[in-house]
Amino acid sequence: MLMAVVVVVVMIALSFAAVPLYRIFCAATGLGGTTQNAARAPDNIPANTRRITVRFDAAVDARLPWDFRPEQTTMPILIGQTGMMSYTARNTSGAKTTGIAVHNVNPLKAGKYFVKTQCFCFNNQSLGPHQTARMPVIFYIDPKMLADPNMRDVQEITLSYEFYPAGSRAAAEAQKNFQGN
Repeated sequence: MLMAVVVVVVMIALSFAAVPLYRIFCAATGLGGTTQNAARAPDNIPANTRRITVRFDAAVDARLPWDFRPEQTTMPILIGQTGMMSYTARNTSGAKTTGIAVHNVNPLKAGKYFVKTQCFCFNNQSLGPHQTARMPVIFYIDPKMLADPNMRDVQEITLSYEFYPAGSRAAAEAQKNFQGN
């Protein structure tokens, strides 16, 4: 009887721990398109590097009165090279609004190699009435991708952002479903 109670308690504890453990796993492995974060890019671009195209995508939840778009839709970049791209956001309302960007990378298997060193997505962003702001992201593709045989077919990576009202249930759900961290 005592053993059955212990098993039930352990199973309940594991069920509550499953979601946080899965998020940690996704952040560490890049599973589900979860990108990585780093303080800085590598010092050297590998001699055997190759060029890859990064595509930039933007969307806004209907409950956030913003226009949001990339300043360019594609960027060719060498694996290991630092890239910088900016998005433009404009509050279309007459009131201050705050949003949070949820991001993802496709193909999903590229998530563990897409590394952001600076990003507007790290924090909430507030815009005053009718204010426009540039929002840069600085990134690189980890040279470890060159040694991964599963990545040889990847010629293009898409970085997608969607802004949601900060603190909203929709933002929390999107962060849980798409970022894993």
